[in-house]
Amino acid sequence: MAQSSSHLAEYLAKATPQEFFAGADRFGAPQGEPPLVPVYAADRLRGFVYLNTDVTAAIGYSGKPIRMLVGIDPGAVVSGLKLVDHKEPIVLVGVPEKKVVDAVNGLIGTRIAAIASGAERPPQPDIVSGATVTVLVMADSVVRSAVKLVRSGRLAAGSGAAPAAAIPPVTRTVDLARQEVRDWESLLGDGSIRRLHLSVGDINAAFDKSGNAAASARPEPGDPDETFIDLYTALVSVPTIGVSLLGEAGYARLKERLKPGQQAIVVAGRGLYSFKGSGYVRGGVFDRIQILQDGAGTRFRDRNHERLGALEAAGTPDFPEIGLFVMPDDFDLDPTQPWQLELMVQRAVGARDKVFLTFELGYTLPETYVRREQAAPSVTTAAETPPAAAAPPPPALDAQDEPLWKTMWRRDVPSIAITSAALLLLTGIFFFQNVLVRRPALYTWVRRAYLGFVLVWLGWYANAQLSVVNILTFANSLMTGFSWDYFLTAPLIFILWCAVAAALLFWGRGPFCGWLCPFGALQELTNTIAKALKVPQIRVPWGLHERLWPVKYMIFLGLFGLSLYSVAFAEQMAEVEPFKTAIVLKFVRDWPIVLYAATLLVAGLFIERFFCRYLCPLGAALAIPGRLRTFEWLRRWAECGSPCQRCAVECPVQAIHPEGHINVNECIYCMHCQELYFDDHRCPHMIQVRLKRERRDALTSPSMKGGKGGFVPPLVTTGGKPVALPETTLSTPS
Repeated sequence: MAQSSSHLAEYLAKATPQEFFAGADRFGAPQGEPPLVPVYAADRLRGFVYLNTDVTAAIGYSGKPIRMLVGIDPGAVVSGLKLVDHKEPIVLVGVPEKKVVDAVNGLIGTRIAAIASGAERPPQPDIVSGATVTVLVMADSVVRSAVKLVRSGRLAAGSGAAPAAAIPPVTRTVDLARQEVRDWESLLGDGSIRRLHLSVGDINAAFDKSGNAAASARPEPGDPDETFIDLYTALVSVPTIGVSLLGEAGYARLKERLKPGQQAIVVAGRGLYSFKGSGYVRGGVFDRIQILQDGAGTRFRDRNHERLGALEAAGTPDFPEIGLFVMPDDFDLDPTQPWQLELMVQRAVGARDKVFLTFELGYTLPETYVRREQAAPSVTTAAETPPAAAAPPPPALDAQDEPLWKTMWRRDVPSIAITSAALLLLTGIFFFQNVLVRRPALYTWVRRAYLGFVLVWLGWYANAQLSVVNILTFANSLMTGFSWDYFLTAPLIFILWCAVAAALLFWGRGPFCGWLCPFGALQELTNTIAKALKVPQIRVPWGLHERLWPVKYMIFLGLFGLSLYSVAFAEQMAEVEPFKTAIVLKFVRDWPIVLYAATLLVAGLFIERFFCRYLCPLGAALAIPGRLRTFEWLRRWAECGSPCQRCAVECPVQAIHPEGHINVNECIYCMHCQELYFDDHRCPHMIQVRLKRERRDALTSPSMKGGKGGFVPPLVTTGGKPVALPETTLSTPS
């Protein structure tokens, strides 16, 4: 335990006794290690206050401790909580701290003694959308630290019960000498592997029974018999189970990693629901599963996790998600006693609000793996306790089960078809751009209609907004164990990234930034409206513009560097992108974040695509590989830039240098310059071509043609009589 009495004194100076116990008037001197501070009302002891991080870990998304003062009375009932220090970016930006604190305050009144004895389960705090992990970490820390204090005997167990320190020692241990290789079915049959199977109908029925009308009104779509999740777990620190599931080499590596007494489990799942969660990234916390034993619980962080591609036992089904989890250092799992894997199932009931239900997968190690030690005759030990009944054999596997990503693709067929059709249309626009840009009016409406589709359907409806976070996660996965399964679970995002990757080879970053980015479409369409309303447009001086556009590259490099330290932290810093606010959550967020997004859009009314030009880290990330394009589709005349500056002046994002060449790193491929290229009334080069053509046509007009169009030489007079000159004496005017 951390020696943190100095921290306790520091934070206690910022609190008052009344915040933890009504009527209390003073703190006493700290006692013991970890320190407990008695709280008095006059001379009567009301309870104790301690710092949660002195007793147990409480590491949030930031990787830093979340420190709370906890008040607990002599009967081991939580009486008060005070958040005194944290570095959580989720709470610092976007989610009000009060909302998080109010959720955790739901633990006040919890009877820790009953939890420590196993008579009750830890209460589930109210979840705050956007700060789920933070709330769960805080609640776990409060309960776990209080349970440790009760079991240490420093607090009475309450209600006349014996102190928790009197719990008899365990006399059953895992038989480490027993080691054999077994197949999947035999492990499943005797309970070495345990299973939780939930169908869509089971989930809908559970939410209906929860009494939450909003959750009931949004049932999970699909066949009621369709698998929602098929979840399996096993204790692989037990030699036979570990060797069978991990293979001899994998089990040997696990043994080298485990500390004395430390345990490890495997969790495998398939179906519509992921036990990891689609929002999981390296550096984060697995917020959908936790381990419970004797009232105490723990969740896993990325450092406790290793992704597995497959299990070694003969006859193992295919699983899209398999994780090896090592118990955190501050959680001692007794492998010989029952424990539970708790699955949290969430359901969205609004743009930001979610409702959660928990489902329990119980695990009891079969007695064949347990060695009984001889205990003293006068002491009643756990060895004399009859073994727990083995779980009934699980139902047979559904032959129709399939990996999660395949299920998601099958369920999203209409959206996949619409997105694919839109991409094919865009490809046609690009390949036949010369035909379209020769008809400026038609092209303008085609572009506006396409941008409207991207904003409304692809962005606001389908939420298929790509983000720099996708790139950071992908790069991190290449370094830490890549698997396509995670990326395939979001079909539209996957399809768009494939399209963007292909487009980089042909056109650079322009197809995404100029055509497929919903936020970019929102900027351009609002600027179009602003121009129609005669809002003055600001042209940034070229010298300043040239110095501002590298800012987005610096932002991207900063985020990439942060992701090497913590992807979760980099994800919070990626809020520099207003995509989540403006597109995914449709501005339903806290006002500072909405104000930031709105400010960028307002700036875009005066400077077209202001965010794209100077701040977008995703645009910068795409521009780097975009330089590898193999084709040059944008045409230029020799006069472009010298002397003609028309394209450079009219480029909506100032991507054309005064010298006339196009900077493909900044070009959004709007094709406005290609409209000018073919326009013989606006492009000076084409104007000269048109004038020459008109002069030539004038010289060969019908008045100078005879018969059926044959050339009639001009007449001259000789002696008063007209004489025709031979054709060979004349030349056609240039």
